[in-house]
Amino acid sequence: MKISMACDHGGLELKLIIRKHLEERGFTVLDFGTNDLNSCDYPDYAAPAAKAVASGECERGILVCTTGIGVSIVANKIKGVRCALLSDPISARLTRQHNDTNMMALGQGFVGPKLALEIVDIWLDTAFEGGRHQNRVDKINQLED
Repeated sequence: MKISMACDHGGLELKLIIRKHLEERGFTVLDFGTNDLNSCDYPDYAAPAAKAVASGECERGILVCTTGIGVSIVANKIKGVRCALLSDPISARLTRQHNDTNMMALGQGFVGPKLALEIVDIWLDTAFEGGRHQNRVDKINQLED
């Protein structure tokens, strides 16, 4: 699976930890930056990462900033992206099962590395249940038209 990643300066440390973990698990990571701690604008990095998921270049995407809020808002502006801001394992599982999210966001200021990796693994390893949930995802997608 190919995964897009991006962060701003407030999420760099956690992004690097997650990227290493993903590569160790055998995933291909397309990193859209940032790659230093200089102050930057998260839309400049989150939008290209989300567009890579929307286009099918990447199957999933992971975004990180200080809170996760800004990058998740940006991602959800891209047609075809369903991004969830996650901070616990249960939400990670349910957002895949029920919402078929293709992107997730984390807040480095709120989620430590160990918990973040648990959330990432659950989110990546959980399948969409379809069924009654498919109708709801279809309705979400129709809102973009």
